[in-house]
Amino acid sequence: MMANVGGIDRILRAIVGIAIIVWSVMAGNFWWILGAIILATAVFKFCLLYKLLGVSTDKAKGNAS
Repeated sequence: MMANVGGIDRILRAIVGIAIIVWSVMAGNFWWILGAIILATAVFKFCLLYKLLGVSTDKAKGNAS
């Protein structure tokens, strides 16, 4: 699995993922699942949608995660 999420993209995904998880837990709904998926893409530096579209925001292409 090649890294395709990097830099600013990764930071924004982490912030948005955590925000959705916190909001969802406080609201008592199941949107935390989406937040967890977004946060996971930041942690693992891999986005399946980016892979399917052939997009990469990782500057160091070719680095395996």
